[in-house]
Amino acid sequence: MDALWQPSKERIESTNLFALKNMINDRHGLSLESFDEIHAHTVENSGQFWSDFWDFTAIRAETKGERYLINENQMPGAEFFPDAKMNYAENLLRRRDDKVALVFSAEGQKKSRMTYGELYDEVSKLQQVMKDLGVVEGDRIAGYLPNMPQSIIMLLAASSLGAIISTASPDFGVQGVLDRFGQIEPKLLFTTDGYWYNGKEQDIRGKVAEVAAAMPSFEKVIVAPLLSDRPDLSNIRDAVVWSDLTDPVAAKDIEFLQLPFSHPLYILFSSGTTGVPKCIVHRAGGSLLTHLREHMLHCNLKEEDRVFFFTTCGWMMWNWLVSGLAYETTLLLFDGSPFAKPDIVFDFLEEEKATHFGTSGKYIDAISKLGLVPKDSHDLSAIKTISSTGSPLVHEGFDYVYSSIKEDVCLASVSGGTDLVGCLVGCNPWGAVYRGQLMAPCLGMDIQVFNDAGENVVDEKGDLVCVNPFPSMPIGFWNDDDGQKYHSAYYDKFPNVWCHGDFIERSTETGGYIIYGRSDATLNPGGVRIGTAEIYRQVEQMPEVLEGLVVGQEWEGDTRVVLFIRIADGVALTEDLEKAIRTKIRVGASPRHVPAKILVVDDIPRTKSGKIVELAVREVVHNRPVKNKEALANPEALEHFANREELQS
Repeated sequence: MDALWQPSKERIESTNLFALKNMINDRHGLSLESFDEIHAHTVENSGQFWSDFWDFTAIRAETKGERYLINENQMPGAEFFPDAKMNYAENLLRRRDDKVALVFSAEGQKKSRMTYGELYDEVSKLQQVMKDLGVVEGDRIAGYLPNMPQSIIMLLAASSLGAIISTASPDFGVQGVLDRFGQIEPKLLFTTDGYWYNGKEQDIRGKVAEVAAAMPSFEKVIVAPLLSDRPDLSNIRDAVVWSDLTDPVAAKDIEFLQLPFSHPLYILFSSGTTGVPKCIVHRAGGSLLTHLREHMLHCNLKEEDRVFFFTTCGWMMWNWLVSGLAYETTLLLFDGSPFAKPDIVFDFLEEEKATHFGTSGKYIDAISKLGLVPKDSHDLSAIKTISSTGSPLVHEGFDYVYSSIKEDVCLASVSGGTDLVGCLVGCNPWGAVYRGQLMAPCLGMDIQVFNDAGENVVDEKGDLVCVNPFPSMPIGFWNDDDGQKYHSAYYDKFPNVWCHGDFIERSTETGGYIIYGRSDATLNPGGVRIGTAEIYRQVEQMPEVLEGLVVGQEWEGDTRVVLFIRIADGVALTEDLEKAIRTKIRVGASPRHVPAKILVVDDIPRTKSGKIVELAVREVVHNRPVKNKEALANPEALEHFANREELQS
């Protein structure tokens, strides 16, 4: 297989990974050279690697401690740096000068910049306000906010005191917010008056009033205005404008509470498309080290970089992005619709000279369908790396990036998730990019592909697993006192092994990985496991098809494949088109992938972060209730799948 791109010798030798490799070789008398050699070392000496990386990144802490990994053969149960005392926020606020820390754009309707000095001062003032409001270690703080600077200020002020942060994006409905925050009883709610989406103002004060009325745990609702300077908050109980609290306060040196490495930092929520969302508790030290490993070693991000990742505060990529402040970079925050104008994202990338462009596989698919050629319309010369996650990036998506966005760029498709607030498989800054493949396992993680018998396989599809402990394993689930729900979520299928839930294959030819979809969404016609992404890749190449969603329908003692498609304007699902779709799938995938039924729908349901939700559609097809429609960005789309006569025969 020919590489689409590979780094030059000069680029490799300028990477953070190259510097870390030299440090490890000097420190331990080794002669590691290749990425595979380094990865093997970090797996075989996992605790030592994370200790070396701690030193490499100059983590700020009261103490690191002598021990760096205990109970290393227990998953769960292993613990990193059990004697350390540190603070997450202190590591993100190393600077206090005029370098720009944050650039914010709300679809261009409102823009702002904030220096590291200004950020530090705003965190200092809000921390003092929180102290006056009685916030102490272990309190939960909720953010119902856009991807704006105040969201980051809230996170840093709260974590400086040892409080635990949870966020939801403002497009969540009232029940969706209550399903999340209602489980953890936050002390304070930070929110806004509204946001812009597709050029239109979206006033959320009514939703905030309902949330506040239903949540007695909120002692104060603190509003950071976005649509207007002085919004009317009279209908929201205990509401106050943010600046009214902080303006009278003078900034001073922040006192960062020194806490254990495994002190809770975030409570993140599963998508909740099959029930009430799980509350996943993540540790401060593990999140910080994991994010820095991915930013600095895998993405090769440095102080001079300008990092963009399209995300909302309801997706873990927001938490991942924020940690970029720890190596003193500039974060580019965009809130709103990436299609407010077809090229609005590329306008922002060009204007701010972004060096890292992060997005979802679905966004790349969508702009490809729109026929955008950003390399001809925008100056993207500063971009060095493009990363894609959220859904598998199809082979043709790789082609599109190199033909239409930029030729000389490292394209990194990555796999990870909310469960570990990071990645398992991602970018190798020394490696080649191959069409349709993720490049390499993450450092420190023994990534394998297990068949159903729990055997490690190559060139064969199976479950993505990690067989050694890693720092960002969750502490557990909130209100799961005996740990049973946590254990069953990740460790039951293969004992003492993290089973991530992706259906994947490793190639011996390239060493790369191919994602075929979620394991729980795989199809089993005739007892053969089929990944949904294999079908999407074929049908979404066809100009007549905008998007597809496939499920397995229980039928006559077996499972049959049902494909739903959105079709382009002016196109009808004729017999000829059906035949063309089936032929495309048969030739491009296999006869087993060919759907028994092909049906047209007007819309496809997706989560707030843009992932299509096969499991919810599968429930609808089988006339079973969808337990948590509030988790969907467009729950009304499920109606297109209900009571379809075509599925009765």
